[in-house]
Amino acid sequence: MAEVPSTHYVKSDDVYIAYQVFGEGLLDLIFVPGFVSNIEAMWQSPNRSRFFRRLASFCRVIIFDKRGTGMSDRSSQIFTLEQRMHDVQSILNEVGSERAALFGISEGGPMSLLYAATYPERTSALVLYGCYAKRSWSPDYSFGWKDEHWKRVLDNIEHHWGTPQGISVTMWAPSIASDPRAAEGLASYFRASASPGAAAAIMKMNREIDVRHILPATRVPTLILHRTAERVIDVEHARYMAQRIPRRKASRASRRGSHGLVW
Repeated sequence: MAEVPSTHYVKSDDVYIAYQVFGEGLLDLIFVPGFVSNIEAMWQSPNRSRFFRRLASFCRVIIFDKRGTGMSDRSSQIFTLEQRMHDVQSILNEVGSERAALFGISEGGPMSLLYAATYPERTSALVLYGCYAKRSWSPDYSFGWKDEHWKRVLDNIEHHWGTPQGISVTMWAPSIASDPRAAEGLASYFRASASPGAAAAIMKMNREIDVRHILPATRVPTLILHRTAERVIDVEHARYMAQRIPRRKASRASRRGSHGLVW
């Protein structure tokens, strides 16, 4: 088994953020996690560890747990994208990274977009997977979650967080929902990543996210990846972003298939 990277801490405002650095290469890449994470527990998953070691084969990879989750300071407070953006800045300063690519998944995408628009000189590129610019429904954004969907999700977190019966399994990993051992493994990972209160706070923050105004200000090379059959975040979120992020001089191709959409 390959050696697991050491966990370090950096103080950002009044909280400590846990991070790891591994791999070598000319490119720095900081991975901005989605819903919840635990940078130590994730190495117990062969699929997750394989993914990150592949990234580390060609670049220096920086991973971290967002404030309120994983190995970072815990809290049930609702944090802002600006606070989390400052956490990323603090980590990059600590590891001596002057310019990095941001790889954001799910809710990590909006914060990555905000960071790139605020600090374009420190952002070499953006990769957005399964992301969105806005999470909730509105008359001009018809593929977001409506109030009744949010209520079901928050109720499920309150009553079933960290269990195989939780919506975290049936929504995010339906392929293993019928495998008791795999479902319990994922439930254990979620328990290590956040408390029920923290998970609910994150979802409440996600409900308010709206960075649509940032999209036209995105001036760095951007790759959008999304599964066309995604159950949690509809692929229309990806298409919405791709239509509004300015095109660069180089042509941007699109490819549709059974596994995803690439812009």
